[in-house]
Amino acid sequence: MGKIIVIGSSNTDMVVKTGRLPAPGETVIGGEFLMNPGGKGANQAVAAARLGGDVRFVAKVGNDLFGKQAVQGFRRDGIDTSPIFTDPQAASGVALISVDEKGENCIVVAPGANARLTAEEVSQALENAGAGDTVLIQLEIPLGTVEAAVRLCAKKGIGVILNPAPAQPLPDDLFPRLAILVPNETEAGLLTGIPVTDAATAEAAARQLAAKGVGHVVITLGAKGAYSFDGQQGQLIEAPHVHAVDTTAAGDCFSGALAVAVSEGQDLPAAIDFACRAAALSVTRMGAQASLPYRKEL
Repeated sequence: MGKIIVIGSSNTDMVVKTGRLPAPGETVIGGEFLMNPGGKGANQAVAAARLGGDVRFVAKVGNDLFGKQAVQGFRRDGIDTSPIFTDPQAASGVALISVDEKGENCIVVAPGANARLTAEEVSQALENAGAGDTVLIQLEIPLGTVEAAVRLCAKKGIGVILNPAPAQPLPDDLFPRLAILVPNETEAGLLTGIPVTDAATAEAAARQLAAKGVGHVVITLGAKGAYSFDGQQGQLIEAPHVHAVDTTAAGDCFSGALAVAVSEGQDLPAAIDFACRAAALSVTRMGAQASLPYRKEL
């Protein structure tokens, strides 16, 4: 099993659980307040580590309490934190999250040091990576840094899993360098112009993305599961039915779990089923990293 090198963001999540999400300009009196470690990169790194992956995390934090606490938490989960850089000028990233009684959320992120992770730093962190490793990356760090990382991995023969979140347009030359692209419905819709609501529209979007050169497209569909397309044929892999209390980090859990299964050599249908089960378990709990399951729980 090769290493899983996660490149991405680290945030501290400040969560308020409330009956419903506020409309613009509205104040809603909430209930419980929670403060948890988060950030898409960090969530995916912790998910992969708890599910049995050999994980290195490439990120940037501020020289502050939030950053120091985050690094301590990663070490407790057995993550190699040697490629985490500290920025002496920027604060660590923060996310403000509201969660309603159905488990739906809305999130605003102040990226802080995440926005200062450079291509040179990522290149330095990938110096000893090889073809047996898997790189997992998202879009809460600068797009230029993401592009540089993907190009470097292509040169080194390293398979890249890209979770294109938060949703934004991507340069066409990035797609052929990706082993697996893992968008959710919203992200797939933004990348293709096709509103994704079910398996049929997921297939249409996946075909369009595959035509751009992606090796394998996996569109996550929330409670419905995930749609897998290998360039020739697709299938819907259903998720277990659970009672969701908080969907925060469910997509991150899926991506981290998928990376673990791929690094273990599982075929894609089995890897996606593994990821669906891990994500389903995560939504039954509150919080981002606090909700991420351990291998024995699956």
